[in-house]
Amino acid sequence: ELAGLLDDLKGLFQMREISMETNPNHLTDEIMTILKQGGVNRLSVGVQSFDDSLLKQMERYHKYGSGAEIRDRLAKLMGWFDTLNVDMIFNFPTQTMSMLEGDLQIIKEIQADQVTFYPLMVSEMTKRELSRRFGPISYNQERLFYEKIVEMLRDDYSCGTAWCFSRKKSMIDEYIVDYDEYVGAGSGSFGYVNGACVANTFSVPDYMRQIEQGKLPILAKKNFSKREQIHYDFMMKLFGTSLNLEKAERKFNGLFMRTLWKEIPLFKLVGALVQENGTLKLTPKGQYFWVIMMREFFTGVNNFRDICRASIKTPNECTQ
Repeated sequence: ELAGLLDDLKGLFQMREISMETNPNHLTDEIMTILKQGGVNRLSVGVQSFDDSLLKQMERYHKYGSGAEIRDRLAKLMGWFDTLNVDMIFNFPTQTMSMLEGDLQIIKEIQADQVTFYPLMVSEMTKRELSRRFGPISYNQERLFYEKIVEMLRDDYSCGTAWCFSRKKSMIDEYIVDYDEYVGAGSGSFGYVNGACVANTFSVPDYMRQIEQGKLPILAKKNFSKREQIHYDFMMKLFGTSLNLEKAERKFNGLFMRTLWKEIPLFKLVGALVQENGTLKLTPKGQYFWVIMMREFFTGVNNFRDICRASIKTPNECTQ
């Protein structure tokens, strides 16, 4: 089915790049061969941590294997794809600095093409469950953890976004950075088109029914004001570590700098931004500020997703 889906996609669209996500238990020769032959350029593997105690608390140890087993599977895959990305999470309540250093050392040892270190993002509905497993959620160590990540990866990796690090010029899976607009396909997906954020229904039967009726399966839509669009672009573009002011002014008909007359000087004043040759760039301090902002942004998105999923009454209707 997967091979057929990839063939259909290539037949229907002019695919320049294909990025896929998977879990460590799917890193078999059979599945990887299907993906490679299907034209997948970038494979992202959700690892979260190589520390066995954390994997057990996450209930991933018995599902996906020990940290050593996952490490070995990843090491064997290096070179199969243009980019092999490893998704990690930092700032678990029980995580120590030595645990994080161990994760970083493994990333360097296997010479992963790319690693994405997400800060722990907790929606309101999952907070209780995470607190039960790990203890109270705290952000006291988050900045120290992030600074350690940057420090240990600095010599071999460069930042593609505030939390994505690459050994070479690699694909990143942040369409919100690369493209001004994007369309979400599938139940529960999001899009940003013509200055509006749209969310598709989370109910699979409802999604299919509306598609069959020739309707757009949109559950919710938020039209951004011009000011909100500018703030959105400011946050998303700088998440990719730099923003071209000339392009931004052209896109918003000269309103970009006028709208952000307070924000840009403030971020410069606190040492988060510098301006060089018409480009705003994040400083190391600014990178962490953007990690905080994007963490809160995606937490808000996850809260919305949880509310939508909870409203679905038929079992197994929502996407995973």
